[in-house]
Amino acid sequence: MNRWDSTPIIRFFGGRTLLYILGILLIIGLNILVYSRVGFLFHPVLVFVKTVALPIILSVVVYYLLRPIIQMMESWRIKRVWGIIITLMLVVGLITLLIILIVPFLEKQFISLAEELPQYLRDLVNTTDQWLRSSVVGNYYNDLFQDVNGILNQLPDLSTYAAQTVEGITSFITTLTNVVIAIVTLPFILFYLLKDGHKLPNKIVHIFPPKARKEVMSVFKGIDHQLSAYIQGQIIVSFCIGIMMYIGFLIIGIDYALLLAAIASVTSVVPYLGPMIAITPALIIAIVTSPFMVLKLAFVWTVVQLLEGKFISPQIMGKSLHIHPVTIIFVLLTAGHLFGVVGIILAIPGYAIIKVFVTHLYVWFKKRYNRYVDQEDQYETEE
Repeated sequence: MNRWDSTPIIRFFGGRTLLYILGILLIIGLNILVYSRVGFLFHPVLVFVKTVALPIILSVVVYYLLRPIIQMMESWRIKRVWGIIITLMLVVGLITLLIILIVPFLEKQFISLAEELPQYLRDLVNTTDQWLRSSVVGNYYNDLFQDVNGILNQLPDLSTYAAQTVEGITSFITTLTNVVIAIVTLPFILFYLLKDGHKLPNKIVHIFPPKARKEVMSVFKGIDHQLSAYIQGQIIVSFCIGIMMYIGFLIIGIDYALLLAAIASVTSVVPYLGPMIAITPALIIAIVTSPFMVLKLAFVWTVVQLLEGKFISPQIMGKSLHIHPVTIIFVLLTAGHLFGVVGIILAIPGYAIIKVFVTHLYVWFKKRYNRYVDQEDQYETEE
């Protein structure tokens, strides 16, 4: 008599493995239910995770950036530990050089822009107001303007928001503390990642049963490839965008060229949405400067985006992630809504990791299905 877990339907879905998966899903669901009821008990754990997450994420990013250099030094028969020490010393020297040469100039532009920003915004509002009043929608705009003024006059006094201000200051102090902790712990975590990071998958794989180790190692290799391609490629692309933007801003003569180029370089790590965010401060300055400056800025921005989209990204990153642009936009919007700015930054690599898991799970089920079909064919042949 056949066991119930060897029936055709159960075998089709993976046999006992199906029960293991259902059991894991049940445990996850129960954990979510318990957390939703007594989440306050896990507050210390959440604080610990939030404190540790930032240095670990930064260490992983820097690890993937420096790993090719370490591997190159090993090919030159330099011991791994010495290669790590030399690389870290070079990185510290490069950062020190950038701080000495670029940061003071960048800081000067930032302070100047912060002082001039209120005036830029006032000029922008006045320019937009004059344009709307003189346009074909002028009458509708006047009525809307009066309605908005009436609503604003009914708003409570700013003094009622003192509690929110205190909360904002507390949040800023907490964030600053986490950043300081991340900077202090980053070198130590990074050193051990560079030293033993390549051994970590093998150690984790041995936790699993021998039959599953090959599949688990394949998952680790897929995740490693995805993260390596994305992080290394995105940093190089962002650097290229910053250089091209800076050259373009210098050519058209827009104010705060270095600062605006730095903003464009940093925000470009977010696909599709990053360039829109980067162009906003430059567009405000261009509108206040002159209409011709807006045209020149639009030309520079278009040229840079075309070069990045048609030549730089395909050559550097290729299609390693295999993610459709529409999927990227939905992932960014969802992650941004759930986790804010951090979610937007980590959305694409996080989605790539999940995709690796799902893909390998699908392939595993497909193998089980093919094995089931082969067995059935064999039974039919024997009959």
